[in-house]
Amino acid sequence: MKGISYHRYGGPEVLEYGDVRDPKVGPDSVLVEVRAAAVNPVDWKCREGYLDALLDPVFPVVPGWDLAGVVVRPGAAVTEFSAGDEVIGYVREDFLSRGTFAEYVAAPVRTLARKPRGLSFAEAAGIPLAGLTAYQVLTGALRVRRGETVLVHAAAGGVGSFAVQLAAHLGARVIGTASERNHAYVRSLGGEPVTYGEGLAERVRGLAPEGVAAVFDTIGGETTRTSAQLLAPEGRLASIADPEVTDHGGRYCFVRPDARDLLHLSELAEQGVLSVHVAETYPLARAADALRHSQEGRTRGKIVVTVDRGTAA
Repeated sequence: MKGISYHRYGGPEVLEYGDVRDPKVGPDSVLVEVRAAAVNPVDWKCREGYLDALLDPVFPVVPGWDLAGVVVRPGAAVTEFSAGDEVIGYVREDFLSRGTFAEYVAAPVRTLARKPRGLSFAEAAGIPLAGLTAYQVLTGALRVRRGETVLVHAAAGGVGSFAVQLAAHLGARVIGTASERNHAYVRSLGGEPVTYGEGLAERVRGLAPEGVAAVFDTIGGETTRTSAQLLAPEGRLASIADPEVTDHGGRYCFVRPDARDLLHLSELAEQGVLSVHVAETYPLARAADALRHSQEGRTRGKIVVTVDRGTAA
């Protein structure tokens, strides 16, 4: 089959398009024909070796953790899915090797859920990693409740845009940091936009003089330190970008595959609670360009790699 792979850590130049090994379908896995695979910042961070202390690579590595596709064949022990079912998945394992930027993936059943009806494959592929991250942080680490004020950083990005929508759905008031050009987009998601940069703390305090109940940090560094200063008494802080958040009394979070959580997000998308903005799509052969685009930052919504079945091997 065709796919994108790399044989060593490095920049975009190490990515190759061509034949990759066909997946083997274990008893608890499902063979999925990939129709679309969303790009996430973690994809290029893995490629450059930043997660080497956490995840062993088995080269060649096919990158990608998100997918939307169609079940070809369930494994011997799988009863949850049948051939022809449309699914989405956050297909992360405890090592780097069998990613989703390929024509087919053997996905552990614990990573999959039904694809939302009414969404394209490209839109649906944008949900798993970013949606699960937003949901698990908001409902777990931050325990957001109705009537609270929540600050979401990078509110127009992949994770941030889901966090704004989900926090609003939970009944919270949402303040979201974003560049000027994305303010209207953040409002459309249910948030109150504030501009990044110098003076951010004062702008947030102008909207929430008594502090915010919770901060969802997706940036790290100085943003994490500023966020800690914006909390109300007993306020909660969580970061997906900076482990040093614990020095400020917060929690560092790393998303986990969870089929039940993913199904809930699929249902919310079907109900119109969650929308997915696809910023740009790239064909599988140009997945390296998609990762370059992601690495530039400041993407509104999601970047997605699509697989043209007419060219499938």
